[in-house]
Amino acid sequence: MPIYWIIFIGVAVVSYLVQAQLQSKFKKYSKMPLTNGMTGRDVALQMLHDNGIYDVQVTSTPGHLTDHYNPANKTVNLSEGVYSSNSVAAAAVAAHECGHAVQHARAYAPLRMRSALVPVVQFSSSIMTWVLLAGILMVNTFPQLLLAGIVLFAMTTLFSFITLPVEINASKRALVWLSSSGITNARNHAQAEDALRSAAYTYVVAALGSLATLVYYIMIYMGRRD
Repeated sequence: MPIYWIIFIGVAVVSYLVQAQLQSKFKKYSKMPLTNGMTGRDVALQMLHDNGIYDVQVTSTPGHLTDHYNPANKTVNLSEGVYSSNSVAAAAVAAHECGHAVQHARAYAPLRMRSALVPVVQFSSSIMTWVLLAGILMVNTFPQLLLAGIVLFAMTTLFSFITLPVEINASKRALVWLSSSGITNARNHAQAEDALRSAAYTYVVAALGSLATLVYYIMIYMGRRD
């Protein structure tokens, strides 16, 4: 079996295991209520206000683990299971997303870089698959097309790696605030930390998977597929 297939299969298996672990831990910690009874919305609003941020709205969004911060319209969007839940998991997720809002307010450099790459990545993703497919089929007659596809894919890989410090820093901000504000305590802070650590692993695996795929396309372009 070629080495790149071993890498792909390995990354796919690890990705599945990490996702399964995240789902399992979120489900487990969603059953652990905060002692103060605060919901995800309450936690988000308090963290924003404690950081002097009053121009960011906290909204509910459909889906499971669809939580995100939108810097374009300054909204913290919490999934239904987080917005109204008073669990440790909900508090951790809500604080993490507010960590991004704090990054935005403080002009955190990696977040600014990631935001600048968003339109580039959106454009790359819209045509990348077809360019790569055509490039592979025509690699012996028109290799420049595959090279163009590799450049497009490299943009998405770069985005994945820039995302890592953004997500890790947001979790760090969240955990420090959760502890200092008394939202979590000695009995449940470790669970909040564990939930966010599991979420961070998904970004690490995604970045490594993207890098492995990029290397694969480069190997094809260089004629060393075997």
